[in-house]
Amino acid sequence: MEVLLLAIYALIVWLIFFKFKLLPWTTASAVVVVTLPIFALGATLLLLNVYAPSALDVRVMKYVVQVLPRVTGRVIEVPVEPNRLTRKGEVLFRIDPRPFQYEVDRLQALLSSTTANVAAQREDLLAAEAQIQVSLNRVSSIQSSIEATRARLKLAELRLGQTQQLASSGAGDKFEAERWETDTEQVRADLGALIPQLAAAEQEVTGNRAKAAGLREKVGARSGDQQADVAQILAQLQDAQWKLNETTFYAPTDGYVINLQLRPGSTVSQLPVLPVMTFVEQEHVIIAFFGQNELHQVEPGNEAELALSTYPGRIIKAKVDSIIWAQGQGQMPLTGTLPQTGAVPEPEGRFAVKLVLDDRERNLFLAAGARGEGAIYTRHFHPIHIIRKVLLRVSSYLNWIIVKHHISLH
Repeated sequence: MEVLLLAIYALIVWLIFFKFKLLPWTTASAVVVVTLPIFALGATLLLLNVYAPSALDVRVMKYVVQVLPRVTGRVIEVPVEPNRLTRKGEVLFRIDPRPFQYEVDRLQALLSSTTANVAAQREDLLAAEAQIQVSLNRVSSIQSSIEATRARLKLAELRLGQTQQLASSGAGDKFEAERWETDTEQVRADLGALIPQLAAAEQEVTGNRAKAAGLREKVGARSGDQQADVAQILAQLQDAQWKLNETTFYAPTDGYVINLQLRPGSTVSQLPVLPVMTFVEQEHVIIAFFGQNELHQVEPGNEAELALSTYPGRIIKAKVDSIIWAQGQGQMPLTGTLPQTGAVPEPEGRFAVKLVLDDRERNLFLAAGARGEGAIYTRHFHPIHIIRKVLLRVSSYLNWIIVKHHISLH
């Protein structure tokens, strides 16, 4: 830049003093001609670097997605074309879906069967609860019969005692005493038969209650709003359905597939260390690097211009999105080694400025890794911006010059 300014200044001096001889060339004019560019160039450089700072290192970066299959299987189709623009949602590759479809079908059948079993268990629970009531009624009935039989036995024993006493004194009928003796024995036998029936009925109540409790536990076990067995199979079905859907891999966004090696018939794995292709997103990030003392006048929204080597002679309009006020020298590593503070200081790190293209440049293709120069125009000292714009345009046209020489050894 300095050489260019001096060359322009030398041309003007030559035209004024030697070509058109508008002024005489004397010792005084020679001193002025020599000292003037020194002060002018120094002041111009200071103003330029403060109010229109430039970056010699401008980079275009893009996010790179390492495409990893989420399921393991055999590839049956790779319809994507490498190094061609792929739109979001287009198919990159397909894995044989049949094993995953079989698993989905199996779980769907199991879900239907389990749902029917749960419904049957609910019916069994209702029947068991009804049977508990029947058993309780039977226990109550047997207990009532036992109480009545005991009352009858008490009465029969009383009558037996009375008739035997009368018969022994000759005042009563002997056959009546024998009848009451027979009745007493019969009532005792009836009572003896009712006791095991009561125990059996009570045992039946206990068994029905245990059966109902088991059914109630199965039917009542829940996961969220669903029965536990149904919820478990439904979760397995959803996982199997997700795996089935993942047999087709779609482009996550607009971009390009680079270095495509995947072919139908290949077996891919979901291991995170084995990507099957590289996907470069179309969206880009433009980063310009500036010295730490060049950014105190720069603000988000400032106008910026770029001169990339991939577009010789073209000035790309942009603006400042943000300044990344952080870099590696500002981080203390978490190690047991003390920081190095030797006699030779570490070179001062630069700060990165994120730039975004103007709306009229939105459709411009920028290659990942494209580099060039750039400048930011602050809100102050606008006349100095003209010099920076001229210098940037000169640099852009210099990109047309390609210095390369091939030497053949044959």
